[in-house]
Amino acid sequence: MNFRSQTIEEKLGKAYTEHEVFKRLDKYISFYESLSFSIMNWITQGTRAIINIDTYAYSSIQGTLESIKMILVKGRINDSYALLRKYHDATIINVYTNLYLETKYSLDNFIVEDIDQWIKGEKSIPSFKTMSNFIKKETSISDFTEMIYKDDRYVSIRKRCNENMHYNSYSNLLLNDNEIHRLNRVGNLDVFLKDLDNLFIQHFMFIFSIKGHYMMSSDYIDYKDVGMEPPDDSQYWVAPFIQDVFDDVIKVNRNDIAELMKQHTSMELK
Repeated sequence: MNFRSQTIEEKLGKAYTEHEVFKRLDKYISFYESLSFSIMNWITQGTRAIINIDTYAYSSIQGTLESIKMILVKGRINDSYALLRKYHDATIINVYTNLYLETKYSLDNFIVEDIDQWIKGEKSIPSFKTMSNFIKKETSISDFTEMIYKDDRYVSIRKRCNENMHYNSYSNLLLNDNEIHRLNRVGNLDVFLKDLDNLFIQHFMFIFSIKGHYMMSSDYIDYKDVGMEPPDDSQYWVAPFIQDVFDDVIKVNRNDIAELMKQHTSMELK
């Protein structure tokens, strides 16, 4: 009698283990790692933080995506949705804190206490609903909020995440059992990938609409560091890893957002 344990590929099938979601997760993990490093020297105005607070926000998000990948590899789709909700939360917090600082910081309000106290652990961040409403009501990004929320896809994603978090149906519970063969795991991965892409696109769009300079390539600084005069307009060049994601993800999935971003930035986003 053969008591050899099945491999994950034997359990879940090649269509699952080689699904596009794993390649996309790798792309997003690499993106956040590169972004975390590239924006480190930008000062977070309105706080007492020495290092840009987004540096650690992006490395933390990178970690969440790595966790999602590890859990999905094991076939635990239900648990992965719990972490997808955490990813959604983290991106909204990141957008909210940046937008709040942009709107509240001034020479008369040099330290924005609500955010500075949150950084120091002295105050909690507002609820998800409060942050979302703040983002939606901010006029400086109204063109982007109207575009991204013109349908109910983000409401549906949040609902799907919560249904998996709280086991609102028996089928959600079953998605965490990688021994059940009758489940349509590949179909569920297709939905998961679409949800992941939409959440990433939302974050990409908002953060670069608020912090356009985060797109800047290292060329300008590199020239300065070696005592050379940077080429004309090199401060507007976009980092290759950002342009790559813009081409492969944003244009392909939401070309309407891609065009809007190009219209609203001084950066040379192609």
